[in-house]
Amino acid sequence: MATEEPVIATSDKPIDDVDEQSQEAAAPSKQMTSKIILTTYPGQSGVNPIPLEWGNPDPLKRGPVVVSRHKTTIKKRNAIGAHGGSYSIYYALAVASKEHTGEHRPDFTNTEPAVDFKPCPQWGDPKKIVAMDPFGHLAPWIYSDMIKGENIDIRPTIAITKAHMKLPEIEQSVRSGRLKPDGKVCLNDGGELAVTKIAVEPVWYLPGVAERFKIDEGTLRRSLFELTGGSYPELITRNDIKLFLPPIGGLTVYIFGDPEKVSDPSRRLALRVHDECNGSDVFGSDICTCRPYLIFGVEEAVKEAQNGGSGVVIYFRKEGRALGEVTKYLVYNARKRGEDRASEYFKRTENIAGVKDMRFQALMPDILHWLGITKIDRMLSMSNMKHDAIVEQGIPIHERVPIPDDLIPEDSRVEIDAKIHAGYFTTGKVMTMEELSAVQGRAWEDVDVSLNFHPILILQVLY
Repeated sequence: MATEEPVIATSDKPIDDVDEQSQEAAAPSKQMTSKIILTTYPGQSGVNPIPLEWGNPDPLKRGPVVVSRHKTTIKKRNAIGAHGGSYSIYYALAVASKEHTGEHRPDFTNTEPAVDFKPCPQWGDPKKIVAMDPFGHLAPWIYSDMIKGENIDIRPTIAITKAHMKLPEIEQSVRSGRLKPDGKVCLNDGGELAVTKIAVEPVWYLPGVAERFKIDEGTLRRSLFELTGGSYPELITRNDIKLFLPPIGGLTVYIFGDPEKVSDPSRRLALRVHDECNGSDVFGSDICTCRPYLIFGVEEAVKEAQNGGSGVVIYFRKEGRALGEVTKYLVYNARKRGEDRASEYFKRTENIAGVKDMRFQALMPDILHWLGITKIDRMLSMSNMKHDAIVEQGIPIHERVPIPDDLIPEDSRVEIDAKIHAGYFTTGKVMTMEELSAVQGRAWEDVDVSLNFHPILILQVLY
């Protein structure tokens, strides 16, 4: 990766002209081209991408996001990658195993958004939205003539629905009297909540993403190509294509109260931006504050909506600080086999992953811009990284609300005290490094941490 400029390759070969050796590959499904196309090039015969003007507020003038490699669409693609994020791999398996024909086109009847989000100026600002398609929830209907008339495979990257939510902690909050049913947001004595949900798949405008990270586009393209195992060669060969649908998880927005109030600056807004932690969020692990803070965020969002404002919780799929669950569990092992002191908290992660955190909050505010948010009255987060990313995008935060001490699990003091020392917001004390060394997590009761792990001995036992 010595060069910072993308490698630009061109070819005069028609898109269907492929070496005969490729014909010996496994028989393709009907949806695929008859020959294997490893990559394409700008100006290549047969390559005619649908024009795209990112940032144009008129979706018809801007153009659709077209990423499908279906034989009717591949020559007109204006995006790299695939629909479905990380689930695109399962789609490939379904086609390969003939569980899916690959020919099916979605019937979008009755799938329209359950809530009509009106366009806001941010949708037409190429600087404010670079990591999602602002018209992704309307694609099948805006571009229906192109889908029907030209047989182009165009799909949504956003879906909006309505639902009821039921959480045991919220039910307990109602029983204790902290939260009172109002029949609109908190529906009943069981703590059932009315919620609007928005699922978003990432769509990256590469020049804008590069600018957010203060790098050049060529460096971004080269890194994405090399470090995904060369999976997307068009990142290198198609510098004319500026969109990339990465194989990563997206996000879900949960809105409590009237969705129209979210963008109304005269209404108060309570917001929690939460990054996925499966172990705590779903299974109740007490080594971190993730679920308690998430539930606190939901409850405070509901209260704000009941008071005439709006409450929003945004859930990003960034497991283990975007390092992944395997890395996270390795860190847990290192912590628990050591002394698990707050003073060593980040060092454990750096020793294994080489970095403290890979969530990179620079792209996070895009969804706030899409929702039309121009200020946040109560930010239910202590993260300095989230705070700084939001403020840098021109959205002021009036109040930051830390997790109450009585909600912090005993074994998560290591995490929270270390994060406060590193810059997390607090209304309490920031410990010195010496004081952090006295904050120690719970040790494993059934493991003698003085014993060393010997893989050779394990292999001898197994074989």
